[in-house]
Amino acid sequence: MSDIVGCFNERAQKLLELHLASGFRKYFIWFKGKLQGSHVALIQEGKDLVNYALINAVAIRKILKKYDKVHFSKQGQAFKSQAQSMHIEILQSPWLCELMAFHINLRETKVKSGMTPASFEGCYLTFNDGKPFLSCELFDSVKLDIDLTCSICLDTVFDPVSLTCGHIFCYMCACSAASVSIVNGLKAAEPKEKCPLCREAGVYEGFVHLDELSILLRRSCSEYWEQRLQMERVERVRQAKEHWESQCQAFVGV
Repeated sequence: MSDIVGCFNERAQKLLELHLASGFRKYFIWFKGKLQGSHVALIQEGKDLVNYALINAVAIRKILKKYDKVHFSKQGQAFKSQAQSMHIEILQSPWLCELMAFHINLRETKVKSGMTPASFEGCYLTFNDGKPFLSCELFDSVKLDIDLTCSICLDTVFDPVSLTCGHIFCYMCACSAASVSIVNGLKAAEPKEKCPLCREAGVYEGFVHLDELSILLRRSCSEYWEQRLQMERVERVRQAKEHWESQCQAFVGV
C-alpha cells in the first residue's frame, strides 16, 4: 500500500506543481518533461489520478470486508486501522484533497470563461450550517467528505496546511500548536510536538501547504478571506518584530 500511495503522491505533486507554476518556471518544468502534452493532457491526468485514488480506496475496502466475512475475523478492519495510523491509506493523502480542489478551480474558471468544463464532475465544495466541506462522490455510492473547519480556531481554514497525520489546520494555528513562530515556520517544530487532534508526535516536519485549496476558499469565501488576511497581517508583523528584537538583543548581548 505504501508504494501505491507513494506513486500517487509523486504524480499528483508533479501535476499540481506544473499547474501552479507561472512564467519561466512553468515552461522550465514543462520542458524538463514532468508532463508531456497540452492543457487538455493536464486535466486528463488530474482526472485519472482522482479515479485511481477512488478505485483503489473502494477496492481495498471491499477486499478487507470480504476477508473478514470469509474468515470470521476482524483482521481486515485491524489492517485498515493500522494503515491509517501509518498514513498509507490513499484517502488520507493531502494530494487527493489538492486534486479535488484543483478540479473545482478548473471547472469554475471554465464556466466563467464560457468554456465547456472538462474536469472531474464528482468533486464540489459544500456548506453545511456555514461550515465548508470538500466532497467527492466515490464509486458504489460511497462519499468522501473533508471537513475544512480548523479544529483550533473553529473557523474555515485559512492558508491551510495538512500534517502528515492527514489533519488540516490554518498555518498560523498549526504554528501555535507546534510552539513555533510564523517567522521560523513549521519546519522548526520539535519532533515531540503533537497533532492537536490525534495527538500523534512528529507530524509537522512533512506538512503540505494546500495551495489549490487556498485558491478555492479565497474565491468561495472572499469576504471572510479578506478579513482573515487583514488580521493575520497584523499578527505576522507583531511576531516578526518580536523575533528580530530578540535576535538584536542576543547579538548585542543584552
